[in-house]
Amino acid sequence: MRTTTRSRTRLRLAGALAAVLVGAGIVTGPAAQATEQHGKQRTLAELAQRHGRYFGSATDNPELTDAPYTKMLGDEFDMITPGNGMKWYATEPQQGVFDFSQGDEIVKLARKNHQRVRAHTLVWHSQLPGWLTSRTWTADELRAVLKKHIQTEVRHYRGKVYSWDVVNEAFNEDGTYRETIFYKTLGPGYIADALRWAHQADPKAKLYLNDYNVEAVGPKSDAYYALAKELKAQGVPLHGFGLQAHLALQYGYPATLEDNLRRFSRLRLDTALTEVDVRMLLPATEEKLAQQADWYRDMTEACLAVRRCVGITVWDYTDKYSWIPAFFEGQGAALPWDEQLRPKPAYYAIREALS
Repeated sequence: MRTTTRSRTRLRLAGALAAVLVGAGIVTGPAAQATEQHGKQRTLAELAQRHGRYFGSATDNPELTDAPYTKMLGDEFDMITPGNGMKWYATEPQQGVFDFSQGDEIVKLARKNHQRVRAHTLVWHSQLPGWLTSRTWTADELRAVLKKHIQTEVRHYRGKVYSWDVVNEAFNEDGTYRETIFYKTLGPGYIADALRWAHQADPKAKLYLNDYNVEAVGPKSDAYYALAKELKAQGVPLHGFGLQAHLALQYGYPATLEDNLRRFSRLRLDTALTEVDVRMLLPATEEKLAQQADWYRDMTEACLAVRRCVGITVWDYTDKYSWIPAFFEGQGAALPWDEQLRPKPAYYAIREALS
């Protein structure tokens, strides 16, 4: 089966090369006509919509000066996630002083392109402003600061975003609570409070918990399952669970992904693959790219198999703007398009799954 898949991948790579040759005027006649027809194919978003899903990409403000990149971002996807512009350090750089300019730019672009926005993220232990992390807070003080931050930002984007990643990365790998400034000062109840405050500020937005290494059934995803079950029983407004799906070829594929999605669905929760990329040890080889393509196909098929898996977002769509090389030395090539915005085998594998 894998050999057949690799053969199909090679054929698709040949098609992509043909498109480049047509653009350069090297290929003409019937071959050019066939490639031009191929170029009119449905986008990933359009293919996903046929299944009642979305297909999105993250983006970041500095990238929006890249015209070819921005055009493809607008053409291919129907959901956008701001990679950094809505995080706390960007939106409240000084206590009580809010700056929504970066998020506003991306929301404006999404509206122009008739796209929706997954807003990311309200409560996270990372990328916090210095004024928040450089002092000790009492529980009452921090609770007031957290509530004001959440409600001010959510009200600003009320009616403009599809969903919020309300609390991001709340658990350790073993399923214990991550000892963030919020957990240490407020206890685990900060999660329910954050969800309630966000819901008060925008009752129509879908509210998510979001984390990495939760794709498979295991201690970390079990902790989220238990928390979600508890929150639902208490009537806390939780609508979805986001599985980031930052995968790496060297660590193996999460074979129980579909089962995991399904059990959260049984809690009457939406699920989504929210930050998808599949990194590899460089250099990229034909074999690694074929394996990567298989994983992208398998993830897409797992989401399609579970009714309440509402969509997939890649964590930016091109290797040109991937976060991976800066954080994982010697790794990269994680996304469906390469640094020249050319589709890779992974892109064709996603298309195949959606088709």
